[in-house]
Formats: sequence, C-alpha cells, structure tokens
Amino acid sequence: MTQKLTMDSTSPLSISNLHIVCIPFLAPGHILPMVDMAKLLARHKVKVTIITTPLNAIQFKTNINREIESGSPIQLLEVKFPNEEAGIPMGCETLETLPSMDLKGNFLIAVNLLQKAIEEVFEKLEPFPTCLIADKHIPSLADTAIKFRIPRIIFDGTNCLNLFCNYSIHSSRVSENLNYSDQFVIPGLPRQITMKKSQLPMIFRPGPNELLNRLRQRIHDSEDEAYGIVVNSFQELEDGYVEEYQRVTGRKVWCVGPVSLSNKDDIEKSQRGGRNLTIDANEYVSWLDSWPRESVIYVCLGSLNRVTPKQWIEIGLGLEATNKPFIWVVRESYKWDEVEKWLLEDGFEERVKGRGVLVRGWAPQVLILSHRSIGAFLTHCGWNSTLEAICAGVPLVTFPMFSDQFYNEKLVVQVIETGVRLGVENAVNFGDEDEFGDGVQVSREKVKEAIEMVIGEGEGKNERRERAKKYADMGKKATEEGGSSYLNMLKLIEDIMHFKSNV
Repeated sequence: MTQKLTMDSTSPLSISNLHIVCIPFLAPGHILPMVDMAKLLARHKVKVTIITTPLNAIQFKTNINREIESGSPIQLLEVKFPNEEAGIPMGCETLETLPSMDLKGNFLIAVNLLQKAIEEVFEKLEPFPTCLIADKHIPSLADTAIKFRIPRIIFDGTNCLNLFCNYSIHSSRVSENLNYSDQFVIPGLPRQITMKKSQLPMIFRPGPNELLNRLRQRIHDSEDEAYGIVVNSFQELEDGYVEEYQRVTGRKVWCVGPVSLSNKDDIEKSQRGGRNLTIDANEYVSWLDSWPRESVIYVCLGSLNRVTPKQWIEIGLGLEATNKPFIWVVRESYKWDEVEKWLLEDGFEERVKGRGVLVRGWAPQVLILSHRSIGAFLTHCGWNSTLEAICAGVPLVTFPMFSDQFYNEKLVVQVIETGVRLGVENAVNFGDEDEFGDGVQVSREKVKEAIEMVIGEGEGKNERRERAKKYADMGKKATEEGGSSYLNMLKLIEDIMHFKSNV
C-alpha cells in the first residue's frame, strides 16, 4: 500500500472524486464510533458526509466543526426524525430517550422510515455519493444502495469475535435444541469458547414480538448483500479471528480501529459525545490528579443499561466495601426513582464523600480512562467501552447485560486475559429485568472480590496489568502510519475506488 491514493487529483480513480456517506444507527454507542471513523476517512482527504437527526447531531457537532476548521473535507447534514409517523413523543430520537421500552418497535420502524428523507438528501449531494457506509441496524438502506447503484458497506460497531460467533452459531444451529441454561462450545473458533444459551443475543432466542424478530432476520440477511464490513477493532487484538472469519464467510472485512484514538487531545476527548455534563471535564481531571497512579475505579454500565434497583445497590455497596476511590456513572435507568430514594435514605453519598464521585448523566469516558490514576473499569462490556479501556491499558471488571456483551467478556477474560468476571450468567434484555428473582445476579461481595483481583492484592494482578499495557501499545501502533488499521483504512479507500472504476 502506498501514498499514491492521496496524491493524484486528476486520475478518474482519484481520492478527490470520492464521496462517502456515513449513516449511524441512532444510539450513542453506534453514533460515536462511526463519527470517529468518518473523521479518519476525511483525514485521508476523502469527502465525507454524515447524515443523522437534529438531536443526535448535537452530541458531536462541535467535534465535526473543529475538523472542518482544520481543513477536513467532512460535513454534517440533518434529516427530520419521523416522530409523528412512528408514534414516538417529540424530543425522543435515540433508544435511551424513549419513555418506555414498549416503544422499541416503534423506534426501529422510525429509523427505517428515515430512508425516504435520506434518499432526498442523496439526490442533492455534490459530487454524487460513491459509497454508503451504514450501520447494519438500518437494513432499509440496502435498498437505497441498490437504487443509486453504489456499494453499501456495513459499519459494525462490534468486533470479529462477535461476528464469527454469531455466524458460527447461526450456520451450525448448535443452540437450537438446547434449554435456556445449557452450555455449549461455539464450533469452528481458533480457541475454544463456551457459552450458555441464556447469554446469547436475541436473534438466537426470539421473543413474541414478530416485528422485532423479522427485523433482526432482515439485519442478518442484509449482511450477505453488503460489499463488505468495516469493523472497529484491530488485527493484533483478534489474532486469528479476523482471518478465519473472512475465510469461512468470504466477506471483505476492514479492521480500522480503535477509532476512538482519532481523538488526540483532552479537548477532543472531553467533547466526544459531550452532553448534559454535570460538572466541567476539567473538574474530573483535577479530582483524578489528587489520587495515586492506578488507584481509582471507574464504573459505567452504558447508555442503555437496564440494571434493577437492587442490583445497583449491590454494586454501590460493593464499591464502598473496597475502601478505594471511584467514579460511578449513574445514568437514569430502569426504576431509577427507587435508586435515588435509596441514595437519599441510606446516606451512601455522605459515607463515600471525598473518595466517591457519582455522575448523574454523561461523563467524558475516553478522557477519564486515559488518566494515569484509573486502575480498573467496571463495565457492561459494550464494545466501545471495552475497546476504549483496552486502548487506555486499563484492566476490566466485567458485567455484561445483553447483545454482544457476553462475547466481549470472553475476549477480555479468556482471549487477551486483561479482565475479571463478576459472574453474570444470564442476559437481561429490555423488558426482562424482573425475571431473575430479586433482580440481583452479582452480590456486593462479588463486586468487592473482583475489584480486589484487579486493583488490590488479587492473584495475577501484575500480569493482567502488563497484558493490558501491551494491548494498549498494539492499538496505538495499529492506528499510526504504517500500522495495520492505518493500512486497512487505505485499503478500504482503494477498494471503493476500484469498485467505482469497474461499475
């Protein structure tokens, strides 16, 4: 791979003739990595247009404006979210803002209704789009790509282990006749991984909602129709899984991550997805500065968490029992009023005052994780959070909830060995929060014990931390000039150019 891709502006295959449109799914965990990837593409002098809805644009508009001011050929366009048509209250344009998860089906309908508005934008773009990179959870855009005769590339916000596991389980049907709690070995992987059926994504455990089941199947089918898949991971992290997944599926895969490393300075890190900040980002940094190296626990269970009040309380009391400093992001979630009542009546905040910070809302996670005082991250194992911790060299304590999160736990705990399990055994999907007895899967004692293994005197602590630092260094090198992800980004651009020239 050479720099010829960025030099010749007169050739019909020139980068200056390319125009890539990026369309993220409307959830923070999907939007932020796609925006980072779009920024990286534009830094190679490719014209890039991001299309989203007004309320979703707010969280990264400042970041994009900084890119434009630096000379980047990137732009942000907005289309109206079809609230009225889909029966969704005004002001709700992401999953986590829905007043009830009963509206999840309506929301997914709304996302696919955006197709018409997006196509109207397409027809006005100059130069006309060369390629569409769309989140896989918007399968209606497969028809848009066909209509405009351009390649559609799926943006997958997970990793190749997740892709490989889903493909293998689906094609082998290994889980079909198992009971809910049965364990099984996922066939065909480079390293043996055992799962419980209760931990699998919903596509393998369809519920009564036929609309959602059909949409999940459409998403799966649309993967076969795509030109390829862009993955937010790097080859050194998933050694063997990337190559074997490509071999068995025949699909093009470009690993271009960790895309969060596109945010270089503290300003970019603090503005990445920034909204509803309860305190200035500099205050987090000042507080972290006051603690020794690798001594602070960071706790965040994602923007879509559905943790029960009793489980929240167990996590809080486990953190208190460690006697270690912590930052705990406590976004409003399922039955949150019960958690607030406990916080008020129990006196938890007063007892941990000084060494415990509770963040009610959004926190600048990339900025926090990159601070030298962070020693452990208790996480839901969403891929963005997992990869951001890997990039920061921070060991993990894992609390997966649903979707790809149990696969990510396997990657962290078994494959690269930089994390410790809390012991969650069952996925908790939207609407299933009260199915597991009192809603507690992990006790306060387990929380304390797992944290001690990472940040206390636990066995293997030093070796785990050394491995974490090794993978952080690998991730950084992958995105630098000449690294695997850097070269894959150039290969992606080259493949799009060749597709255009052969149409």
